[in-house]
Amino acid sequence: MSQCPSFPAGIPCQSILDSVADGVFTVDLAWRITSFNRAAEAITGVSRDEAVGRTCREVFHSSICDGACAMRACLQSGEPVVNKSIFIVRPDGRRVPISVSAAPLRGEDGRPVGGVETFRDLTALHLMRKELEEFRSLEDIHTRSKPLLAMLDILPQIAASGSPVLLLGESGTGKELFARALHNLSERKDGPFVAVNCGALPENLLESELFGYKAGAFTDARRDKPGRFHLAAGGTLFLDEVGDLPQALQVKILRVLQEKTFEPLGALAPEKANARVVAATNRDLASMVAAGSFRRDLYYRLNVVELELPPLRDRPEDIPLLVAHFVRRQSLISGKEIAGVSEDVMHILMRHDYQGNVRELQNILEYAFILCRRGFIQIEDLPERLKPQAAGAAAPTSMEEIKRRAAREAVARHNGRRMAACRELGITKDTLRRLLRGG
Repeated sequence: MSQCPSFPAGIPCQSILDSVADGVFTVDLAWRITSFNRAAEAITGVSRDEAVGRTCREVFHSSICDGACAMRACLQSGEPVVNKSIFIVRPDGRRVPISVSAAPLRGEDGRPVGGVETFRDLTALHLMRKELEEFRSLEDIHTRSKPLLAMLDILPQIAASGSPVLLLGESGTGKELFARALHNLSERKDGPFVAVNCGALPENLLESELFGYKAGAFTDARRDKPGRFHLAAGGTLFLDEVGDLPQALQVKILRVLQEKTFEPLGALAPEKANARVVAATNRDLASMVAAGSFRRDLYYRLNVVELELPPLRDRPEDIPLLVAHFVRRQSLISGKEIAGVSEDVMHILMRHDYQGNVRELQNILEYAFILCRRGFIQIEDLPERLKPQAAGAAAPTSMEEIKRRAAREAVARHNGRRMAACRELGITKDTLRRLLRGG
């Protein structure tokens, strides 16, 4: 057995490799395996005698053998590849998630003679992640955030009450998801869930959309058209962007809530309204009431129960759960075998500020699915704006920005555990919350 010249005489190289906890193997320039340590045997389920002399592709059957081979990339570039998340397929058919690093091997003359690759079994990490992902979910809402967990605890009671609910929060925080959950958890779950965006239509079209019209009510009204209040009978009517309602329609919505009736355009008699109303907005309705642009009486009619959904940047602990959820769903939609995101991609996603909230995260992963063929989503699959800045890119422009970035990175390092981040940075919870909010 060969000796390692830089180690004491009498210690064979294979003994050294076998003492390493990670899998290690080397290849020559024809991709044939020349050494294979004990950990590599355990992780792959392939013995050293079976592996040596065969190509690495024949042994590993990995998710990157068809194109993005880490060993090939390092030999072509001359630079090491570090911590690339992939999966391999064992002889028994079991897929094993691993993290690989590869580097070229050079002879005494400096020319490449092959490559060395180390790999680590990530099965335990993935199982731990799965346990965290299953921490709490209700009606397609997945969270570990304490504010949202508190909401989920009372959501069934709110749903059962039948009272109007006002959902507040930035765009993309999941207001319609909560509205659907309220519907599905209520006695009206077998009735229709009807949504209308109050900011998407001009006033005249929105009125007919909400209340409907009778034949002959206006030119081209050749037949009756039921409005959303009629279509939602026995179910739930979701008024999205209710803060964009014109004043004239605010009066009519108020009448529906007060009298439980509405009049289609051109109708001779009112119709009974039998729909529970859930409203949502990303605007500050209280300020609009004070300014006179939103009716105070309507505000209090809608605001029997108020739920304010926090932005995603205030609950980074939910990002791994949401990533896993969207990856599973997109895999079913696309038919691709995507196992998840790599460790470096997760680090980037944890540090992002998500001005578009959960919807932005979903769009990022949908984009990545277009480029990722199989295995784990890598940095190169992400939108350009998320890829690490090139050398010489702009640095933080102020001390406050440096503090904010340090806070985000600390939370990411501790997998969303804010108290751990506070201890590392030596700051209070209130200070950390202010930095994460950008204030």
